[in-house]
Amino acid sequence: MSGIDFTVYKGSPSGKIVAGITTKDLRPDEVLLRVTHAGLCGTDLHYRNQDMALSHEGVGVVEKVGSEVAYYKVGDRAGWGYLHSACLHCDQCLSGNEIFCPKRAMYGESDFDQGAFATHAVWKEAFLFRIPDGMSSAEAAPLMCAGATVFNALELHGVRPTDRVGVVGIGGLGHLAIQFAAKMGCDVVVFSSTDSKRNEAMTLGAKEFYATRGARKLDIGRPVNYLIVTTSASPDWNLYLPVIAPMGTIFPLTVAEGNFSIPHMGLVGKGLRVQGSICPSRGLHVKMLRFAALHGIKPVIQTFPLTLEGIEEAINKLEKGQIRYRGVLVAPDA
Repeated sequence: MSGIDFTVYKGSPSGKIVAGITTKDLRPDEVLLRVTHAGLCGTDLHYRNQDMALSHEGVGVVEKVGSEVAYYKVGDRAGWGYLHSACLHCDQCLSGNEIFCPKRAMYGESDFDQGAFATHAVWKEAFLFRIPDGMSSAEAAPLMCAGATVFNALELHGVRPTDRVGVVGIGGLGHLAIQFAAKMGCDVVVFSSTDSKRNEAMTLGAKEFYATRGARKLDIGRPVNYLIVTTSASPDWNLYLPVIAPMGTIFPLTVAEGNFSIPHMGLVGKGLRVQGSICPSRGLHVKMLRFAALHGIKPVIQTFPLTLEGIEEAINKLEKGQIRYRGVLVAPDA
């Protein structure tokens, strides 16, 4: 099927969100979705000044399927995240790590004419994810990136229920990291600049909370085995390294420009590991959705209309730190 036209909402050199038209052919292995919900991620701010369709947290309803599509039918709900395609034949793909495929197609690197800020999208069936029954599309959208990212760090790198997990920051990633780690049975310790989010952190599943602004030393008793850093800027490592157990792991999860810097002897002296981690490959993405549905893990969201004005409002609020904790754009006909 050829000549499918739909509206996409893109960044621009001025930073203003603009509408454009994308035309796609529906190949045999592809699915046409009507976008109903789209999550707003901090990564989108990095691309606001680029001529590309924005958002990589999409959920929609299947409208058409290619001739070789076997697992989706018209009316099904499906979502997608950062990864759009991979070769499926290299060592990484064959070991279930297609997110690291050298020929991967990923948000910000390819498919600039498509995003979740749109009326429709055309994606390969193999890189779509069925939304579990009982999970709303609005709640599913932020899980496509934020939820997937924190789950990937925890699950892929061997976090166990006996571990003590620290979470730095309670925002779009942090509030989900607390929930996933707690539901995995971990002892969750939260660090935030002030006490303002203490009650919320404890409700989400934290066992301990520490306000860090102005602190010169953190006394938390037993150190954490893993430290998940979700803040937009790197923390004061001199404050945090002493509370990490020997041979502990640091996950710096947020996207940042520039170099990563950490005290050399503080790292090597305790045998610490800094573990890079992004969104998961498909197998873990599916497990994440199942786990979230089973344990009732839900993002805290604010909704906006999926229009030019709604996207501008949501992005401006995100830039000002006024969203708790994930913005979700909702299509008028959702």
